Order: sequence, then C-alpha cells, then structure tokens
Amino acid sequence: MSFFKKLKEKITKSTDAVTEKFKEGLTKTRDNFSGKVNDLVARYRKVDEDFFEELEEIMIQADIGFDTVMKLIDELKMEVKRRNIQDPQEVQSVISEKLVDIYNAGEEQSSKLNIQENGLTVILFVGVNGVGKTTTIGKLSYKFKNEGKKVLLAAGDTFRAGAIEQLEVWGERVGVDVIKQAEGSDPAAVMYDAIQAAKSRKADILLCDTAGRLQNKVNLMKELEKVKRVIEKEIPGAPHEVILVLDATTGQNALIQAKTFKEVTNVSGIVLSKLDGTAKGGIVLAIRNELKIPVKFVGLGEKMDDLQEFDAERYVYGLFADQVEKTV
Repeated sequence: MSFFKKLKEKITKSTDAVTEKFKEGLTKTRDNFSGKVNDLVARYRKVDEDFFEELEEIMIQADIGFDTVMKLIDELKMEVKRRNIQDPQEVQSVISEKLVDIYNAGEEQSSKLNIQENGLTVILFVGVNGVGKTTTIGKLSYKFKNEGKKVLLAAGDTFRAGAIEQLEVWGERVGVDVIKQAEGSDPAAVMYDAIQAAKSRKADILLCDTAGRLQNKVNLMKELEKVKRVIEKEIPGAPHEVILVLDATTGQNALIQAKTFKEVTNVSGIVLSKLDGTAKGGIVLAIRNELKIPVKFVGLGEKMDDLQEFDAERYVYGLFADQVEKTV
C-alpha cells in the first residue's frame, strides 16, 4: 500500500478542524513545493539522475536545508532502487513517506509539552524580537485557559520598549494576570515575583517572556542563566520547558537563530510562528534534522486557536493534500 493511501486512510479517520488548519496553513508551501514536484513528475518518463538533480533543487528552494536534502535524496534513491520504481508518479508517495521518517528519526523527543500534573509548570520563552514570541505566549495562555488551567504570565522582557504593555494586552484579551515590574527592571526579579504570585494563587501554568537581544551573546547567556537559576531555586526541576520561538518566514535565518540560542541555553522545543505566511515551510524539517530539537507548535494563521501542536503526518498531508485526496 502506498504511503499516500495509508495517509489518506488515517486522515479520513481523523478529519477534523486541526487537519484542515494544517491543510490551509500550508497552502503557500504546498503551492510552491508540491506544485513544482508535480511539474517535475509530469515532465519525466523515468526516474533517473537528472530527475533527482531537479528534485534536489526544488527541496533546497523549499528551505528543507542542504544537509537534510542530501540525506533525503540518498534515502529516496535507495528506496526507488529497492522497490524498483520506474514511474516518476510513484516517487511522490515515497517522498512524503521519507519526510515523515526524517522528522521522526533519531532521538525519541515528544512534541508534547512537559506539563506537570501536580504542581506548577514553568515555561520559559526565548527568541529574538519580532518573531511572534509575545503572540505565541498569548495564544498558548488562551489554549491552557480553555483547558481549565489557571495561567499567569511573567513580563520578563523588561528591555524592549512596549514589550510589557504588549503582554498586558494579551493578558486582558485572554483574561489572565500579568506579573510585571517597571521597564528596565532586572528580569530575574520579575521571575521571582511571578513564581511567588503563581504559588500563592495556586496557578497551574506560568508562561515567562524574556528579552530577545542577540547583539551580545555573552550578556544574553548571563541573563538567561540568572533567570533560570532564580526559577530553579524556587521550583526544583523548573523551567520544565525552554521554548524557542522562530519566525518561519525568515527561512534559513531561523535556523541560524536556533543554532545561536542552542549555544546559549538548553532549548527543549521550538514554536515555529507564521508558517502560513511562507512558501518555504520545509524549514520544519531542516530544524528537526540539523538541530535534533522537536517542533512543539506551529502558527497556522492569525486566530487565537491557529497555534497548533505539531504533527509530522498532518504536516506532510498539508504539503501533499491534493495528491493524497486523489489517491484511490
């Protein structure tokens, strides 16, 4: 049975709003990537070296990343040879299968957040300014509140003008409290206050914003280390997640940011914002394959519920929805 057929059966069983969000959110990437793969398949009568060279170029243009593309092409060649595939049409299903395999390969890391069932869960958010960090915190607080959890926000980005107010706007919108100090305050002091407030109010989740300056890595590292020390001293084992927010529309630049933040702090997961705004959604695979960090959430639109837990099969369905739906 082809992977498209398996995917169709699985997706048909779970056709829901989330699957549709992946399909709609990946429209630009699908039109770019799958459209070009379709044209390639239509032009070739056999699967040869020229076919793979053009496929390689299409994948690099989709921001899947050079190293990941080389790995993918090697695996595709082996699989085509093993199954004795002659017809280029059959290669599309194998590509989708290998994309899922590459995402799920390696270390067993869950895309689920490490939520503490008994007690406070502290999630620290890092990332440069302008990537959608505050919006991500706001949307996640909306998700948690809808699940019946008591949520608090910590305004730890005390350096960027307007950052505290921006978080407060989200707090009011969602109906959750924001713990803050004056602009320019010590972020670690804000975290200390936030943890005391979370404990006294018996909060379930504390979402912590941080400054996103990358001009001086040494200062950023010291600042994040200090913040983490304060959190850990008050709650052993916390923060339970360090989430790096990246803007999908920046493509390979997002990968460079991820490498930098991985150097300065122990990132446990990634939120890829604005995935619906790019035609280069292959960056998901580059990040996973090159950095071995799981993508926990992806931004698939502007609405409050458009920040969705990442799912490799739904993602690949979003890339190949037209072909999957045509599968008999």
